[in-house]
Amino acid sequence: MGCRSGSAPMVKVLVFFVLYVSLIHIAVGKVHHHKFVVESSSYTRLCSTKNILTVNGEFPGPTLKANRGDKIIVKVYNKASYNITIHWHGVRQLRNPWSDGPEYITQCPIQPGKMYKYRVHLTTEEGTIWWHAHSGWARATVHGAFIIYPNRGSSYPFHEPDAEIPIILGEWWKKDAMEIPGNANKTGGEPILSDAYTINGQPGYLYPCSKNDTFKMKVDYGKRYLLRTVSAIMDEEMFFGIAKHKLTVVGKDGCYLKPIKTDYVMITPGQSMDILLEANQPPSHYFMAARSYSSAVGAGFDNTTTTGTVIYSGSYHHPPQPFAPYLPPYNRTEASTDFTKKFRSLVSKHLPVRVATEVDTHLMFTISVNLLNCSADKPCTGPFGKRFAASVNNISYVQPTIDFLQAYYYKIPGIYEMDFPRNPPNKFNYTSENLPEYLLTPSFGTKVLVLEYNASVELILQGTNVLASDNHPIHLHGYSFYVVGWGFGNFNPKKDPLKYNLIDPPEETTVGVPKNGWVAVRFRADNPGMWLLHCHIERHQTWGMTMVFLVKDGPSPENRIFQPPHDLPKC
Repeated sequence: MGCRSGSAPMVKVLVFFVLYVSLIHIAVGKVHHHKFVVESSSYTRLCSTKNILTVNGEFPGPTLKANRGDKIIVKVYNKASYNITIHWHGVRQLRNPWSDGPEYITQCPIQPGKMYKYRVHLTTEEGTIWWHAHSGWARATVHGAFIIYPNRGSSYPFHEPDAEIPIILGEWWKKDAMEIPGNANKTGGEPILSDAYTINGQPGYLYPCSKNDTFKMKVDYGKRYLLRTVSAIMDEEMFFGIAKHKLTVVGKDGCYLKPIKTDYVMITPGQSMDILLEANQPPSHYFMAARSYSSAVGAGFDNTTTTGTVIYSGSYHHPPQPFAPYLPPYNRTEASTDFTKKFRSLVSKHLPVRVATEVDTHLMFTISVNLLNCSADKPCTGPFGKRFAASVNNISYVQPTIDFLQAYYYKIPGIYEMDFPRNPPNKFNYTSENLPEYLLTPSFGTKVLVLEYNASVELILQGTNVLASDNHPIHLHGYSFYVVGWGFGNFNPKKDPLKYNLIDPPEETTVGVPKNGWVAVRFRADNPGMWLLHCHIERHQTWGMTMVFLVKDGPSPENRIFQPPHDLPKC
């Protein structure tokens, strides 16, 4: 299974990351090395200056580039005062869960002053993916684009762009983002909202003190630009568009799509998209902009808008006032659906779809936001004086003290249980408007769900209205999957499969489960190891909307996980 068939020669690309309180350093080369000076730096945004966690002193971090099938070696030096891990979002890491990155799932975190060498093995990925921290809330500033080009001598399945530009959507807090989850845990309420959204680290004209902090993209009339777009935003889906310009989406999550012409895109946290922009409008200045799509009734969200400027080359007697793009209202689920329902895999002789037509393993997971009681003498700041939680199949994830993968490999007992439910333990009208109060409280567990090697899996992700329904971006590590169906309301196992798309379903690694709806995905469990599945809205993951698959080794040495590396961090 993969985005395309075939493979490329394995070329090593050596990369060095050094994490510092406001810096990481990197050297990139295919045969040779480059080293850069490690230094501390601070950032000023929204009238305030502060130190942040960065990579090579950059926010966002450096863009990594490779070709399909390459091997990349990344040395991460932790010079910060926090534990850190790095996840390669969208990379399968075939037989190599040791380098996947989520803390206490596939590794213990890299402690301050320590180093760990990630071995990133590309296989079928092609297009734009990304890398980010996977420990605490470090992802807020420790992230960057990861561009994977076609095999050497191959070309894109669309017109060659004249240039490419990373577009990374992010957030900015005036307060220390690393302290946010701990402070929220003390009160039981929602984490504080960001003070701004950003495009390539810049908030844009609409925020105070930010006229100079606006991303500017210069274009030439008649040329074509490939926007390597990533949502590194922590807590909100986003509408994004460029005034007066049509966008053409040609890829998602490192897989190609049939081209989609659109006025706007809806991109969730964790997703990446390849978007073509034709510079075909009268030379002028045009705003690009992004603002929230927030579907959960009563949930707080940052309702501001981040902007950048597309500037056509040429001379202007007076710089024109930029045109503003149309973006749907923040709660317009119809606009989100109108966009995402257009996703189809690009199918050809060289781009086959390998979706399973027969399934031997059927799973169904409910995803819910929950509430917990607080002490009588000190109520929490969540709804009804309770504390927020979240769950998958009514189990709220509890982090172990040793990572799952080492416990499995070294047969360390007592770290996790192997009885994660394959179906919802409580069956009810999941999307009803009036659900009983007893459904608000989840159980807790450190559990895995065991899959046989090479099992053909269909997973139904069912949203619920237990507290408030939302659009949940669900990311599966170690795999891509085909989205064969989706709908609103409760999944109907007799009727809904009759409408599945088994011809050209989109292949993704992060899928949005619609508000009060469901998604059906299929994948083949041919990548052994421990693999995380979680909501990429950070507050939901922090509250426990997380589970872990244990995929067994196959029968031969070629389909078993690699031995652990000698420098694996210790807990």
